[in-house]
Amino acid sequence: MKDNHNFFLRNVWYYALPSDRLKPGKMVARTFLGEPVLLCRSQEGKVFALKDICPHRAVPLSCGRFDGQEVECCYHGWRFNHAGSCTAIPSLVEGQYQDLNRYNIESYEIREKQGNIWIFMPETGKSKSPASAREIPEIPEIPGFGDRPPQLVEVMRFPCFIDHAVLGLMDPAHSPYVHRVWWWRSGQLHDEIKQFDPSPYGFTMRKHQLPANTGKAYRFIGGGIPETEITFQIPGVRVETTTTAKHQVTNLTAITPISETESEVNFAFYWTVPWAGFAKPLIRLLTQAFLGQDRTVVEKQQIGLKHDPVLRLIKDSDVQAQWYYQLKREYARSLAEDRPFVNPVKSELLHWRA
Repeated sequence: MKDNHNFFLRNVWYYALPSDRLKPGKMVARTFLGEPVLLCRSQEGKVFALKDICPHRAVPLSCGRFDGQEVECCYHGWRFNHAGSCTAIPSLVEGQYQDLNRYNIESYEIREKQGNIWIFMPETGKSKSPASAREIPEIPEIPGFGDRPPQLVEVMRFPCFIDHAVLGLMDPAHSPYVHRVWWWRSGQLHDEIKQFDPSPYGFTMRKHQLPANTGKAYRFIGGGIPETEITFQIPGVRVETTTTAKHQVTNLTAITPISETESEVNFAFYWTVPWAGFAKPLIRLLTQAFLGQDRTVVEKQQIGLKHDPVLRLIKDSDVQAQWYYQLKREYARSLAEDRPFVNPVKSELLHWRA
């Protein structure tokens, strides 16, 4: 494990793609943690993922053809099934026996849950399954929605390493400056006092009532005074659930590293508010604007980060950022030492102005 912060966390699930963006019989080329990955959905609806490199001449398999069952390389027609097994090499003639298992390619574990596709990224050079029976962070589940997909998903690329995208995601003090818009916050500073507790592979901000000055958009949920609970878990998953006596609105935000200089922010909305479906175009525009503001400030941040400065974290508004780094290091160490993960977060009351 590297001693600095800039390393990708392995042996964890990352958000790969909204389910509706991978149709039956289609394939999508992606990059995760710097690795080229080909996502495919069979004609029967099963999703699988392969390393997007043909072992023959290194042509991306995504440049080839997919018949709904197997992928065929565009260069020499080598074929691979859902498990990455090589099933055909057309240039071989009778008597030229080859053990096709020599040419198998890496496949990745995939799970599809509540309208989202997740990919397990193992340690480099290791098998796709965890090396031991040790527990790993579970894929988050939004309670109360069964296997229903999100009503809205917005995806946006951020030009930064995953750590900076995650810290921006959990930063409680930037909103009055980055998100200073009439429909969200007034721009005035107020005291914030919140109780935090450890939760599986992360931490949780206890459920609390939303004050009148915060989150004007939530006033339209209806059904009483809204209450919010926010949970974070590594590698970069934040679930914010706002409820009233009648309704629930949950947003799942998952950050996936594409490379060392680019990350993808996936923002999925689940709701029970009846009228929200009619307002979906407006909600999408507001979500794009909100994420765009975060993206803009991250772009500006990269100007300073080019000089590799020492970043100073303060109490109490940066404690969540400190927890993130501690969680990340502890998980990596637990893997390297083949021991159970020990959550470094302790219950704490945090106080800041925002």
